Amino acid sequence: MRKRDLPEKLCLSCQRPFAWRKKWERDWPSVKYCSDRCRRNRH
Repeated sequence: MRKRDLPEKLCLSCQRPFAWRKKWERDWPSVKYCSDRCRRNRH
């Protein structure tokens, strides 16, 4: 599967789009931030 074919979401902190990652396979519905940094610095 190509990266452009993966689902995307907008980060709630930085508002940038981020794509699905294998690491988030089980938790994709609950993922809200693109990185740990954004999760710590949420607005």
